[in-house]
Amino acid sequence: MSAALQNTLYLSRHSVHDVVALYSREVPRLWSETIEAHRRDVRDAILDTTMSLVAEHGLRSATMSRIAEATGIGRATLYKYFPDVDAILTAWHHRHVTAHLEHLATIRQRTADPGARLEAVLTAYAQIAHGMSRHGYGQEAGTLVHRDEQVAEPRRRLHDLVRDVLAEAADAGYARTDVTPGELATFCLHALAAASDLPSHAAVERLVALTLAGVRTDGGRPPDQYEAS
Repeated sequence: MSAALQNTLYLSRHSVHDVVALYSREVPRLWSETIEAHRRDVRDAILDTTMSLVAEHGLRSATMSRIAEATGIGRATLYKYFPDVDAILTAWHHRHVTAHLEHLATIRQRTADPGARLEAVLTAYAQIAHGMSRHGYGQEAGTLVHRDEQVAEPRRRLHDLVRDVLAEAADAGYARTDVTPGELATFCLHALAAASDLPSHAAVERLVALTLAGVRTDGGRPPDQYEAS
């Protein structure tokens, strides 16, 4: 090999090395963040599109081909994110329950009185159940995702949150103590899930009042009536 060719190869190798080194120093963080943001956006679009299809046309309308077309991506790209429709529904429900947990936790933290806190949290949960039904998230889809362990964990956290709110209310004399807070939480969550089948907000309020009557020591009177009694 000639000296000139050796020098050319040497310079080429080092030029490539310098470019890669420069790229590694200046680009990766921005590139990585952009890719992650893009993947989150695509994933969210898939979840939202799927639930829009379910709400408008029913669960059977949500095929992988139709989801890809409605989202504006190729089927191959869709399969890079999710293996099937059940996985999409599970991911959507996990995101949904997690967001609602954060909302309920905020309500719990900002409500000082244990009796008012119990009513506020149960009312918010009933409104969530009612809203999910109005947005087309039906029982068939719920039955599918509730079996998944990915969803079971946030649902346990939801149960624990309601249980703790009931325990605080019981300690303050606002909730019954002849039944454990854990059993009362199970009762409340199952009872208030019926809000998904109710036709109006007024009906949801009546359901909350009925549920509170089952767990409160005073038959479910509003917190502002405690001291008047």
